Amino acid sequence: MRCLYRTVLVSVLIMTLFPVYAKPDKTAECVIILHGMGRTSLSMFAIEWRLKEENYQVWNESYPSTSEKIPVLATRTINQGIEYCRSMGAPRIHFVTHSLGGILVRVFLQDHTIPELGRIIMISPPNKGSEVTDMLKDNFFYREFLGPAGQELGTGPEGLPNQLNEIEGEIGVITGNSSSDPWFSPYIPGEDDGKVSVESAKLDEMADFLVVASGHTFIAMKSEVIDQVVYFLKNGSFSKED
Repeated sequence: MRCLYRTVLVSVLIMTLFPVYAKPDKTAECVIILHGMGRTSLSMFAIEWRLKEENYQVWNESYPSTSEKIPVLATRTINQGIEYCRSMGAPRIHFVTHSLGGILVRVFLQDHTIPELGRIIMISPPNKGSEVTDMLKDNFFYREFLGPAGQELGTGPEGLPNQLNEIEGEIGVITGNSSSDPWFSPYIPGEDDGKVSVESAKLDEMADFLVVASGHTFIAMKSEVIDQVVYFLKNGSFSKED
């Protein structure tokens, strides 16, 4: 009897934490999710499940963010996501990214077009580079841990983000102003999330911009941010309601 109770309890817990949603039909739009540097798809798990709940088809796979240069990562990873979305018959393909993921999208769209391109949401993107890279790029442990991509995110003209042209599409940017890495903040001008300044997250071509009280590391897990991701996908702007 005790074993039966334990089995029932575990089953209920699994159903609560990992709800099973009906498979989206062929008319459902698709979202490619791209995590940040040194992370995995698990860091975007909360967004993935909310989007599935909203009847989006979702591609959220880990990619080797610390083992290749950004252009290689962009081409290989995004093509995989697009292939999945097209195989599912999705009429529109959106992007939701965290940190480095946003730079991958910008790099990919320099030389590629996506006829089905929908909306793009970048969470804490280093769109003008990161002062943390400027400070640590020559450090042995930084180079070893973050690899080639970590060398490309400086704030100077040689930094890859500052060499990119504007991209087409409806772009919403969300960033934080509550540092998750206070030891870095003194080296970052203005408000920051511990890795990226608020100003560095902005893009000239963005359609909307939102600042939330969050640090860089866990911003994609905040319910407020996830709600705004869904709202932008549906409306092309962020909700301004308190």
